[in-house]
Amino acid sequence: MIACNLLLGALLTLSQHAHAAQPGSASPLPAKLRDITWGKLNFLHTTDTHGWLAGHLQDADWGDYVSFASHMREIAESQGSDLLVIDTGDRVEGNGLYDASDPKGKYLYEILKQQHIDLLSSGNHELYKKNTSDAEFLTTVPGFRDSYIASNIDIIDPRSGDLVPLGPRFRKLTTKVQGYRIMAFGFLFDFTGNYNNTKVQRVEDTVKETWFQEAIRDEDIDLFIVLGHVPVRSEEYEAVHREIRNVRGNITIQFFGGHLHIRDYARYDAQSSGLASGRFMETIGFLSINDVKSSTPNFSRRYIDSNLFSYYHHTGLNETSFQTDHGRNVSQMIQQARHALDLDFVHGCAPKDLWVDRTPYPSNDSIYTWLETEVLPQSIRNPSRAGKSAFAIVNTGAIRFDIFKGPFTQDSTFIVSPFTSGFNYIKDVPLNTAKRIVALLNGASKILTVSSEQPQGHYCPLAPPQQCAYQVSDRAKPASQHQLMIQHHEQAVISKPGPQAFPGYTTIDDAGDDDADSPSWAK
Repeated sequence: MIACNLLLGALLTLSQHAHAAQPGSASPLPAKLRDITWGKLNFLHTTDTHGWLAGHLQDADWGDYVSFASHMREIAESQGSDLLVIDTGDRVEGNGLYDASDPKGKYLYEILKQQHIDLLSSGNHELYKKNTSDAEFLTTVPGFRDSYIASNIDIIDPRSGDLVPLGPRFRKLTTKVQGYRIMAFGFLFDFTGNYNNTKVQRVEDTVKETWFQEAIRDEDIDLFIVLGHVPVRSEEYEAVHREIRNVRGNITIQFFGGHLHIRDYARYDAQSSGLASGRFMETIGFLSINDVKSSTPNFSRRYIDSNLFSYYHHTGLNETSFQTDHGRNVSQMIQQARHALDLDFVHGCAPKDLWVDRTPYPSNDSIYTWLETEVLPQSIRNPSRAGKSAFAIVNTGAIRFDIFKGPFTQDSTFIVSPFTSGFNYIKDVPLNTAKRIVALLNGASKILTVSSEQPQGHYCPLAPPQQCAYQVSDRAKPASQHQLMIQHHEQAVISKPGPQAFPGYTTIDDAGDDDADSPSWAK
């Protein structure tokens, strides 16, 4: 019944989390790392952090990232180069640091803005609810000022009632060292699930607007940066690329994307590329460009595993010299927030690992099988209807993360499923009819089913529903001239041991398979 992310049984509230450089976190494991290639213009990129500012087991937290970005900027400037920090949205929902507070984001917004981010944009999760989009408009946007770009999002100002841009439509900036003149845009994909206090204009329509056409004709520009919560292989970015390229033949264009929770790098043509940098603070995307002003710029990308050992390696520092005062203070802010929210409270202990999509459904190690056979029969039992069958239906996309063997904490409840929705109940439906509903729903256009192009046992490694959809649709095709299907650009979870190989991702994209700084084995 389930192969990608379909409909299953039902669910309550769950999750897993381990700190980063927070008290109790494990030490990073040393490995022989791949170096980054510096250019005259360099970028650090995050996306889809979903509140994971405390990081993961053996990973760095947001305070460490603050220190890392500061050191990397110093290195760049010392060698006559520039570095810009980029974030492309979905910073909320998915972790107790955001979801457990009242109001939501009480601690997260202040922690987030401690990072010097040069350009950022909104994701779809910032727009699902009125309180979330209002907080984005009243807190995040002014916190980052002109760095926040919203090329195709409007919001009803809660103070005046007027429909206004969520943020500036574009930003023109000049880099500190090389003096590169940049025009930047910030997009959200063609999203329709937003609350009615916001309006998202289709990207394909936005690029026809007068202001956009005037901006791309600005001759005082060396390159364009297009950031957004948009897959780097999408119709939306293809439309932006086409519109700019039709007007500005050989100018360099660098795209930064997100939303699919994967690492990916796409080449659109010889002068443009796009980078997506994973999810949940697992990845810091690094990209460099040399010969920025030429018709043949040189691009290089590396996916940095967000752990302290990687940070030490790329900065040339160590445990005693790495952390800045500012970064240390941010880590303390995270620790204090987690303590105030009691996120380390242990509800129980998971006897084994339960996977979202590293194992097929049904199987003993599938979290969905566990829900179906153990959780739901106990959770939805109604004593007043003893002897009558109950049939529950739940969207598998409601499960956001795995459950790992060991302590199941308060934070875990938000990480596995941060959503607040419950069950709607219809009594006395014939069981045979109810069972047919699942197949009917899985066959509808809004539900993702197994593609005829894929084997029945195919599932999407660490993939949210959106990624599976792109894998089986025409939108998976690269916007570049290299017409390779996204199946050949997949990201796999390691399982095979080998020399100098550690748990992580391997990614094959338009730059090849020499992807992460940490060597990994893929299954």
